[in-house]
Amino acid sequence: MSRRVLAILTLALLPAIASAAAPLSPDQLLQRIRSERAAEVTAMHSREQAFVAERGERAQLLADARAALQTQKAQAERLKAEFDRQEAELAEQEKLLGQRVGHLGELFGVVRQSAGDVAGQWQDSLLNAQYPERLQRLEALAESRTLPSAADLDGYWMLLLEDLTASGRVEQLQLPVVAADGNRSEQSVLRVGAFSAYSEDAYLRYDADAGELLAPPRQPSGLGQVEDYLQGGAALASLPIDPSRGTLLAQLQRQPTLWDRLQQGGLVGWVIVALGVLGLLLAIWRMLHLARVGRGVSAQLHDLSAPRDDNPLGRVIGVLGPQPQLADLETLELKLDEAILQETPPLEKGQSLLKLLCAVAPLLGLLGTVTGMIVTFQAITQGGGGDSRLMADGISQALVTTVLGLVVAIPLLFLHSLLASRSKSLIQLLEQQSAGLIALHLSGAPRRD
Repeated sequence: MSRRVLAILTLALLPAIASAAAPLSPDQLLQRIRSERAAEVTAMHSREQAFVAERGERAQLLADARAALQTQKAQAERLKAEFDRQEAELAEQEKLLGQRVGHLGELFGVVRQSAGDVAGQWQDSLLNAQYPERLQRLEALAESRTLPSAADLDGYWMLLLEDLTASGRVEQLQLPVVAADGNRSEQSVLRVGAFSAYSEDAYLRYDADAGELLAPPRQPSGLGQVEDYLQGGAALASLPIDPSRGTLLAQLQRQPTLWDRLQQGGLVGWVIVALGVLGLLLAIWRMLHLARVGRGVSAQLHDLSAPRDDNPLGRVIGVLGPQPQLADLETLELKLDEAILQETPPLEKGQSLLKLLCAVAPLLGLLGTVTGMIVTFQAITQGGGGDSRLMADGISQALVTTVLGLVVAIPLLFLHSLLASRSKSLIQLLEQQSAGLIALHLSGAPRRD
């Protein structure tokens, strides 16, 4: 290529060189043309040889390229056949895998559902205090979106076996316990299966939200049997258990006490209680007073000849004096009747008030019932009747006040009847003794006790 370019440049420069050179003769010009022609022929021959040589090389390169192309085509056909074969095999394997995974997916779906159900059942189990990590394992298995491994299935099976075994054991453990005052401490806990747990001085209840054992403030009876079992160490013993696994103990905490019931009665309830206390104190005071008067009268009955002023009978006898005027019998009877009438009000003192309290207490209970129903209807008007807790306050007040009114009225009614009977017997005794005294003085005979 470089020679060809050089020749072309030479031919292009010849006219310029010829014009610039000195004029030549015909022979010189012919000789020059011949030499230049010979040089041109030589250059063309050289170019032809170079072209021929380069053509051979090009042909060889073309042959090599065609051979390589054939080799690559054969390789491509072989790879395509291998690709088609492997693609068909992959499709067959994927189909088989889909069938097998479908069966395993159903199995693992059942396992995940079972783990979720078991986790829900164990949510408030007493065994969680001893094995707190098992719920996390169950929830992880239930919420897993991948196929569980053989280790996961084996772990799930072992959790079921551990729960079955622990449910049949009675163990004494060191576990954290939250006392009724809120203090948390490690205590010795006696666990009876999955039913009940006891500390040294309390029944324990498992709180699923806090994940801890709690000592409720209100304790049922039967702790003495637990203490006897711990001290005796007998293999067979009687222990109080909660078959509902803590539900009964939780219900006991929600059961209202007497103080809670009194608070539910509201203002009317407190008024009824105050009247009941007032009536009870009044009845006790009058009973003690009548008992003291009765002892004085009994003592006076044994010594009628010496009347005393510390009892009603002595004061009635003292009206006659040591030497009564028997001529005026009507005057003597009137004096005795007046003395008995004077002694009657102190003996019947407080009975009218007690009777009033007996009548007012049920009326106040009825008043509380009416006000409670008003509160209930207001709650229904404001919040609707869908939530019964909104009506609980008014209903509690209505029922509790009625009960308080009856509870106060019934005992006070019995006490009033008892006081009235006791005072009436004393008054009858005074009337009897006064009639006997008149008869004695009229007859002039000595009186026998």
